[in-house]
Amino acid sequence: MHACGIDFGTSNSAIASGTKDGARLLPVEDGSETLPSAIFYPHQTNAAPVFGRAAQKLFFEGEEGRFMRSLKRILGTPLMGQGTVVNGRMKKFDEIIGHFISHMKALAESQLNHALTHAVMGRPVHFSDNDPAADGRAQDELEAIARAAGFAEVFFQFEPVAAAFAHEEKVQSEKRALVADIGGGTSDFTVIKISREHRRKEDRTGDILGHSGARLGGNDFDKSLSLGAFMPELGLGTTFGAKNLAVPLAPFHDLSEWSKVNFLYNPKTMKDARDILFESHAPEKYGRFVKALEREAGHRILSVVEDAKIALTEETALTAALPFLEDGLEIPLTREDFNAAIKSHIRRITRAIDECLKTAGLNDGDIEIVILTGGPTETPRLKETIKSRFAHAELSEDNKLSSVALGLGHDAARKYGKAKAA
Repeated sequence: MHACGIDFGTSNSAIASGTKDGARLLPVEDGSETLPSAIFYPHQTNAAPVFGRAAQKLFFEGEEGRFMRSLKRILGTPLMGQGTVVNGRMKKFDEIIGHFISHMKALAESQLNHALTHAVMGRPVHFSDNDPAADGRAQDELEAIARAAGFAEVFFQFEPVAAAFAHEEKVQSEKRALVADIGGGTSDFTVIKISREHRRKEDRTGDILGHSGARLGGNDFDKSLSLGAFMPELGLGTTFGAKNLAVPLAPFHDLSEWSKVNFLYNPKTMKDARDILFESHAPEKYGRFVKALEREAGHRILSVVEDAKIALTEETALTAALPFLEDGLEIPLTREDFNAAIKSHIRRITRAIDECLKTAGLNDGDIEIVILTGGPTETPRLKETIKSRFAHAELSEDNKLSSVALGLGHDAARKYGKAKAA
């Protein structure tokens, strides 16, 4: 058997081989060990889908076709069964996600010169909050997709546990670790005992002391920043008609969420928006929303929002431009604007950490090392909150975008690597 670890992430994905010699991350695009979880279907008949940075490049350069991102958030939801229209044809999301997983598998196999038959796949602690049925359904859907891609056996591991496996390579003596894995779609936490010696243990169940998680991540940071600073310039909060009705909120929420943008591009939504514009009390602003629908510019807007979010980790103020909607349209932003937008998210993350420690039967002072992984842990307010809470503990931040995949590779090596080297 030949095994691997796969981190199918909301924003980025990665894959690692797992053998009797350990784990190794594999390049997945132009030498990079991470692949943006994006897919683009060119409009040309029978054209193959394009993935990752190449998909983003085609879309943002104006290539005609269908672009999708953050597909992981659809797992376990009713949208999985509904599917979506791709270049005039209906496609189910299990097929679309299957194209992405198969692409990663093929990339790895081409480098390893053999087929991969067994996979350890990462999963969040909770795909969905307070919905065990949806949570189980999401894992079942992902397993079925992986098996359809050619894996004979699929094992699931919590993503923060996998991150711990990657980080314990450098830990000499046993330490109680809190892993904070903040991804694009979920925030997941684990308290686990780690050390170099523990790497040899086949069963790590006894080392795992507690878990918690929330369906909240970097995409939600994007959404809150979009709704707070960008959507008001597109008419959010304005009114229309003789009765001064507020414009509907739902379309602005969908335009601010990566996984839902494409569902706005339909005749009914377009007609409703144009009807409202006819009676709008702020036609200049609401007209921009109509333009965003007409030009299918939702992903472009969110890309600007995301770039601003990332830039505000280093800068305290900036100006975001939306020239593809209107010449000269600029939105001034400050880090404090961003902090205000994500204030409630920080509170939810703090409560999830509380829950994790409670489950483990530990207090803050019992944590000896804090492992931060996932791009959103670079957010200054979030990082400051965690660091100040565990100021006594060592901090580890290595390989933030690929540690989960590497840890899954280590888990695959433990489970399958002894049978045959990959």
